[in-house]
Amino acid sequence: MDAPERTPGRDLPAHPQLEQEIRALIVEALMLEDVTPDDIDPVAPLFGNAPGSLGLDSIDVLELAMALHKRYGVRTRSDDDRNREVFYSVRTLAHFVATERKTDEKVQA
Repeated sequence: MDAPERTPGRDLPAHPQLEQEIRALIVEALMLEDVTPDDIDPVAPLFGNAPGSLGLDSIDVLELAMALHKRYGVRTRSDDDRNREVFYSVRTLAHFVATERKTDEKVQA
């Protein structure tokens, strides 16, 4: 019997305010005309063709990564194996941003 596929972000704690900010950033940065921030499910996939997915592509990832860096000062690397999981959903992005900001605060202290 096959194990059920693990959905990235399902078990992560919610960051409601940060998730709302990221949903708004996605709409703004990617100039999504037919989507509002409230239309984006925080745990739904952002990329690909899965049901409920926002349907973004690799160019959108680059634009979103730049917008996240500009807004939150967090960086991702193109060769990072975690990118697929980090950019899976709004929830995984919020967790990444929150974690990176905490790491930066510890380094600066």
